[in-house]
Order: sequence, then structure tokens, then C-alpha cells
Amino acid sequence: MKLLIRPAPEVAIKSKPVRRQQMRHLRQNIRKLLVRLDNAIVVDGTWDRVTVEFPDDRGLSGLVLDAVLRIPGISTIQEIGVFPFVDLDDIADKAVEAFAERLKGQTFGVRVRRHGDHKFRSSELERIVGSALMQASEAAGVNLKSPDVEVRIEVQDDHFHIAHRKHRGLGGYPLGSVETVMTLISGGYDSSVAAYLMMRRGLRSHFLFFNLGGTAHEVGVRQVVHYLWEQYGASHSAKFISVPFDGVIAEIMRSVNHRHWGVVLKRQMLKAAAEIAKKNNAIGLVTGDAVAQVSSQTLSNLNVVDRASDEVVLRPLVSMDKETIINIAREIGTESFARNMPEYCGVISQKPATRAKLHKVEADEEEMDTAVLASAVEAREETAISRLLDTTTTPEDVELVQTPGVEDVIIDVRHPFEGEQSPLKLTNNEVMQIPFYELNQQIAELPSDRQYLLYCDRGAMSRMHAGHLKAEGHANVKVYAPAS
Repeated sequence: MKLLIRPAPEVAIKSKPVRRQQMRHLRQNIRKLLVRLDNAIVVDGTWDRVTVEFPDDRGLSGLVLDAVLRIPGISTIQEIGVFPFVDLDDIADKAVEAFAERLKGQTFGVRVRRHGDHKFRSSELERIVGSALMQASEAAGVNLKSPDVEVRIEVQDDHFHIAHRKHRGLGGYPLGSVETVMTLISGGYDSSVAAYLMMRRGLRSHFLFFNLGGTAHEVGVRQVVHYLWEQYGASHSAKFISVPFDGVIAEIMRSVNHRHWGVVLKRQMLKAAAEIAKKNNAIGLVTGDAVAQVSSQTLSNLNVVDRASDEVVLRPLVSMDKETIINIAREIGTESFARNMPEYCGVISQKPATRAKLHKVEADEEEMDTAVLASAVEAREETAISRLLDTTTTPEDVELVQTPGVEDVIIDVRHPFEGEQSPLKLTNNEVMQIPFYELNQQIAELPSDRQYLLYCDRGAMSRMHAGHLKAEGHANVKVYAPAS
């Protein structure tokens, strides 16, 4: 079996030096991925095509095609059957075998090209093959100008090719033929789609995760990052970088005007990302921002956010609506990850600024302890994505309690604003207000002979923090999940 691979049209129109470079990248990427399937697979090519040949008797066809369909930089993949030349009737038999079932109710046209010295003309072979197909199939007829199905045959000296099905590739540029970027990833719909679009555009990407919600959230993000890399970027090594950011959140909430929380959080992330990107030779930052999707993504606020860093910030989703983003996530396979990703919603202002002023935001940031951000960056963990799932710590199973015991202490981990708006009132249990961003510090000071049940409205944040605390050895922590 043989595959004929054409590059995306954008590659074909480049200058010769650039085109040669990108085609070299494409061949290398294909070779790296396919050699893992079988050493017998041969990848070759010219300035405008790549050919992949492999034995028919090893069951490789489906595996090879699946792999190639997920490689950036490819426009089309044509399946080619390669046969020794015997005679014209044998070519007709092979054409019937390949196309008879596909021609039911369809018009077709036979196209023949010859290379070498043969005793027949191309038109003669076209008539013989066309006649055989009409007799052996339920085709609607022959249409030479605009057929529903084209039967392409190429005779080269002592062998011939029959072109089978044609498939659409990912398009874009070959991965690694453009620069390296750092993608800020949360595991949700937006950031995972943004990461995919950048890889499809040929940019090699490292993935940067700011851990706001403990072990459970990070495990989910590790899974979606590994999936994205394995599906669309495995031809190149990449890193997953996790930065513990709960301390930065606590510092923001202690020091910054609550109307600026969202903007300042994004600025702190950009500052950290820019520093980490430089250490990893990445020259751009990628985010999943879309204009006006949330308050921190107004044009005014995005402008203020971008001033936190000198790095170029790429936003491939900037003009997309949520429905479009979710549809892409479904197509690329990240929708199920995003749908089940724990939602972290701790940094919520009552009345967030939608037109933040740079000088006011910078004045707020001056009240922050800069050592907190520096400490978070220093404490980052970098892992090769190829080993990402090997190093994953499975979040501890946390028991959900609907009816607490009389001696159980309920810890309301919501932000104080949320608690004021809808206070938790229980008749028989002590209720403590410990905001999630102070929980790690205060839990160690509580009596160890009591059982503590974490509570929040949606249950996601309480589960994440309970799992994190249990993993750290606090066996007396569960989740209060009252029946709705």
C-alpha cells in the first residue's frame, strides 16, 4: 500500500528555500510517528509531495492512515494501490475490485497516465477499465467532464497504481516549522482548542498550567494535555509546566481592589508565563481568550492585561463564539475532557471592572508582595509530556457526606462575598468560614481529633481541596454535599 500526501496549499506557494524547509519538516514529522508503528514503513518525497509505502500483509493500513490524518501541514492523503503490471485485463480487474461497490448510483470517469514504453495508449486502457466497471457495478453512467467519482490509474514501466480514497488532512503548517510558544492551559474548552489551533499552525508548544485548585484539577489538565500532544504534536518533545498559584490568589485577594481581581490575576499569569517562556526558548504566549466572553476579556481589559508582558500574546479564539469553540473541541476530541473538568471559580468579583485603567491596576499591584509571585515561579514543576501520565498522582477518593454527624465541623470554603450573599446555616453543627485560599495554612492549626466537611455551592471546589488535603495526609477531611 502507498499513500500520496500533498502539503497544505500555503506550503506550496512559499519560496523555494522555505518550501524545501517545510517539506523537510513534514517528512521528518511523518517518519518520526510512523516508525513507531513499523520499521518497514518507508517515507520519501519531493518538493511538492510525500510518499508513504508499507507492506499490505501487516495490518498497517488503518493505523498509518489514522496517524497521518492527525499530522499538521497535510492537505490531502490519497490511498494508492501498487501492483505489478501483467496485462490490461488485470488492471481492469483490480479497478473493479477497488471501485465497484463505491460506484452505485454514481457517475464516474477513468483517468489514465503512462510513464515508460508500452504497446497501448492511455485512451485504450480507459475504455477497457470503463467497460469493466459498467458491467460489474451499478454505476449511473460515465461522465468524463465532471464525474462523481474519478478512477485514477497510473502505469509506470513494470507496475501500476490505482488511486483509492482521498482524505482531507489537518491543513496548516508542519509542526516545528514555525517558532515555539508557551500555551496557558486550564483544561477547559477554550484553552484546549487554542492549543490545537496553534499546533495546527506549525507552532511547537509547551503547556503552562497555573494550579489554582489542587490535585484533582491538575490531574484533569494533565490528561487533556497528554491527549492533545499525543494526537497532534507527538512528533516533537514538549513540556508540561505546573505553577502553584494559590498563594498568588491569596495575595491578590488580600491586597487588590476586588473589582480588579480578574484582570490582576491574568496579569500575574502573564508575568510568570513570560519569565518561564524565556527559560524555555518560547517567544510567544497563547491564551484561550475570546473577546467579551467574560469581564476580563473586554478589549479594554485585554489591553491592560497585555501590558504586563513584552511577549507577543496570541489569541486564536479571539473572534469565536462559544458554540464554535465547543464544536471544534468535539471534533478534535477534547470536549469530553472539558465537560468533566472541575470548574474553578474562586476569583469572582461582585462588580468586576470591564474598563480597567492601567494606572489604577498597576497601583493595586504595587500593594502586592512581589516575592509571592517569584516564589510560585520558582516552585514550578516541569515534566516531559511523554512521561506526563506516568507521573500523575491520582486524586484521593473523597467521601461525600449528605447528613453530617453532630460533632462534624463544616468548613465553608467559599469566598466571603458568596458566604454573605447566601450564608450556610445549620442547626446542630459548627460552621467555620475559611476561604479556599487560606485553607492550606489554617487546616494545620485545627484540632486533629475532629472531622471536617468542606462546603461550597457547586461542590467542585470543595472536592478539589478535600482531595488535595487528603493526599497530604489529612484523613479527617471529607466533603459536605447536602441533597438538593
